[in-house]
Amino acid sequence: MKGIVLAGGTGTRLSPVTRCVSKQLLLVYDKPLVYYPLSVLIQAGISEILVIATARDLPLFRALLGDGGAFGIRLSYAVQNHPNGIAESLVIARDFIQRQPTCLILGDNIFHGAGLVDMLRTAMGSLDGAALFGYRVRDPGRYGVVEWSAEGRMRGVVEKPRRPPSDLAVTGLYLYDAEASDVAARLEPSLRGELEITDVNNHYVQGGRAALHILPPGTAWFDTGTFDSLLEAAGYVAALQRRQGTMVACLEEIAYRAGLITERQLEARSVEMADGDYGRYLRDLVAHSRAASEPAGG
Repeated sequence: MKGIVLAGGTGTRLSPVTRCVSKQLLLVYDKPLVYYPLSVLIQAGISEILVIATARDLPLFRALLGDGGAFGIRLSYAVQNHPNGIAESLVIARDFIQRQPTCLILGDNIFHGAGLVDMLRTAMGSLDGAALFGYRVRDPGRYGVVEWSAEGRMRGVVEKPRRPPSDLAVTGLYLYDAEASDVAARLEPSLRGELEITDVNNHYVQGGRAALHILPPGTAWFDTGTFDSLLEAAGYVAALQRRQGTMVACLEEIAYRAGLITERQLEARSVEMADGDYGRYLRDLVAHSRAASEPAGG
């Protein structure tokens, strides 16, 4: 399965800071926002990932992430010239996808929770069409919302409804089969002038080939499109890391524990990070790994 991180758009709700830099490069506590969606894909076992960004921001993503070798993955890059909708990412990625199943994640979405990766892996293994991931929210009018039939089946997804038919929002995490690029390419732009991901989702729903997975209890989901949501996400990450003593979305740690990079590569990255907290954390991982591998004294 291929992965796509959509990190385009103009981020106008975060102006003026996004006048000069992508919102997906802004800090969420101690690491760039784009690290968080990338961490989900890597933990799910996806090693070929396309990052889509604006022409202005793409060199910055390349400088930050490189070819993915530091994380044991292969990263490719593509440009979204204008914010023409989430579904356009599937069209842009057609050559990258090469008619394989795809996991699309929005670059400004943060997911974290004990059962999340297991749910995602299960959905990947049983994929037949599309898999959507729902989350109950207090303000469903901001999102694409699930609409139920009288029989309790998913009838469709309604985009930003004035009168939401439910409180179950569709998050920015999607699984699609090999036909998704073709489906997106056939769409007509909405009144907003965009290719709507909701239209892709409804294509699969109406064909009876869309599964809905409700994120497990205790899972955190942040759609960090506003200053308040960015602050909330940063507070969540900071509190969790202080309490547990481990980092959220540390890509090198995830790669090392998955066997994607070696201890020597992990150590090299720690040196690159100089004296910052992130580098010290990586050095501690190396030290703990070496201590664990040393034979017990007699």
